[in-house]
Amino acid sequence: MLTILFRTTAILLSLVTALAVAAPLAAAPQPAFSPFGDTKYPPGFEHFDYVDPQAPKGGRLRLASLGTFDSLNPYIVRGLAVVPAHMALTFDSLLTPSRDEPDSFYPLLAKSIDIAPDFSAVTFRLNPDARFADGTPVTAADVVFTATAMREHGDPDWSRRLADIAAIEATDPLTVHVHFKAANLHTVPIAISTMPVMSAAWWRGRDFEMPGLDAPLGSGPYRVARVDAGRSITFERRADYWARDLPVNRGRFNFDTISVDYYRDRDVQFEAFKAGAYDFREEFTARIWARGYVGPAMDAGLIRRDQVADERPTGIQAFFLNLRRGKFADVRVRRAIGLAFDFEWSNKALFFGAYERMASIFENSVLAAHDNPTPAELSLLEMYRGRIPDAVFGGPYRPARTDGSGVIRERLKVARDLLAQAGWTVVDKRLVNGAGEPFALEFLTFEPAFARIIQPIMDNLKRLGIAVSYREVDITTFQTRVDDFDFDVTSARFILDATPTTELRDLWGSGMADVPGSQNLGGIRDPVVDALIERMIAADNRRDYMTAAHALDRVIMWNDYFIPQFYKRGRTIAWWDRFGRPETEPVFDIGHIDTWWFDAARSAAVDAGKAP
Repeated sequence: MLTILFRTTAILLSLVTALAVAAPLAAAPQPAFSPFGDTKYPPGFEHFDYVDPQAPKGGRLRLASLGTFDSLNPYIVRGLAVVPAHMALTFDSLLTPSRDEPDSFYPLLAKSIDIAPDFSAVTFRLNPDARFADGTPVTAADVVFTATAMREHGDPDWSRRLADIAAIEATDPLTVHVHFKAANLHTVPIAISTMPVMSAAWWRGRDFEMPGLDAPLGSGPYRVARVDAGRSITFERRADYWARDLPVNRGRFNFDTISVDYYRDRDVQFEAFKAGAYDFREEFTARIWARGYVGPAMDAGLIRRDQVADERPTGIQAFFLNLRRGKFADVRVRRAIGLAFDFEWSNKALFFGAYERMASIFENSVLAAHDNPTPAELSLLEMYRGRIPDAVFGGPYRPARTDGSGVIRERLKVARDLLAQAGWTVVDKRLVNGAGEPFALEFLTFEPAFARIIQPIMDNLKRLGIAVSYREVDITTFQTRVDDFDFDVTSARFILDATPTTELRDLWGSGMADVPGSQNLGGIRDPVVDALIERMIAADNRRDYMTAAHALDRVIMWNDYFIPQFYKRGRTIAWWDRFGRPETEPVFDIGHIDTWWFDAARSAAVDAGKAP
């Protein structure tokens, strides 16, 4: 492992020289950035519309997370299963997004951003008031250090996001110049703009890749106050936070403390919420949402529930097939396995009708290709004819449907025929290939709640002659196996920003298929997918971006690389009624952590057992 030692100016300058220095920019510095040029808030704006600038400070917010942790560095692969929740509160970035726009970013550590007309380079000018939590200034050298450490030693997601950087240098203590490997990639500056900036001095002599419980020094609104290894983290608001009065922060970060307790079991976690052990919960289990919210606290009106709008893409939630294993190489095999999932029956019998079937990698957003291809999409897809399924040129992708009765005999006949076409036939009630080798398949999970979802699928697969098994392990073992791609089928969900860009390489790109810890769980290696991702990244207007997104969506979905699961159009939340909320809510976030506030009077009423 490389220990991060480069701190002195001389070493940083030698690194920059080796990377080469980019040419100066011609454009004028801008107060905000959007890859497509349409920011909402003008220079000198006072605050975001979705905050209350008069929100009081004080009180606490108690949260919960599943799993455990053994490191407070959330940007590395090594360590136990769960990235420590909300460590991002301790870091600032050069720019920060608004949560009522899909892709606009405003000054935080950077005072301005200067982008070359051809998007080949960008210069950030730092705010001279920016300070780390120990009072030391945030400098250009810290930005250079962070980008280098994250790109060379960070987790695959960040290393891939920053892979477009050809050179980065500190031209003076407050100026960072970044030169990209290619020009005209309008969305590429998002990664460096939103990267959490760390202190180079703090990391001197420390190994960036080694897990540890020393909180890295940041410049964000909170610091880590207490840690109970694997059990809880408590953050405290910094009274001396340098950026508390910036327009992007007015009305935000109102709680004096934010604590996160860790649980190993989802049901135990829920019972702790009902008992008042923590304050806020986003509900992901339809069974609990439909039947679990009962009891004295609910009857007394102490707990509130709501379904809030969410305009972000839901991303993808699916059973991921490990394409690195030859038995999944044939699309007919993948499609046959997918036919064993009777969503309509599951939604009725298990989910209380709460979900819709996922049919897009960009579900719940304008990026989802739910209509027939436009002429622009067909023109783009025509470039790849013969290398993509013919179905992409027709109607939108829709998973096969059932009547919800649970009787899917005819559907399993279709699956059997697909398997036979791929060389798999049933002999003595076992599905075997031409060499007599049986088709075996294991579902890997760490959540007991998924057993009731997986078991009906297993029953259907067994009827096809597949030797199917279920393996439930602890979350640490699960994450290790998934990071090492040691599974047949597993379930996962990946959430996307409103305007996803370079992170798509980590999810679907060939370059990440064999990188341990990457989010390309299935191991997709598809040159057409790679090309369409790059078209999204390079789009210089929203129309072309959406055209490329729709084409990518069609190609991935029609290849049956995974078995899509289910989603909700809104987000279901529950909370003990101790808080105030802004009148206007952000449409791309819930906002409970950074825009809600502690209401002492409401909390006193709750403590007295009375509805506020």
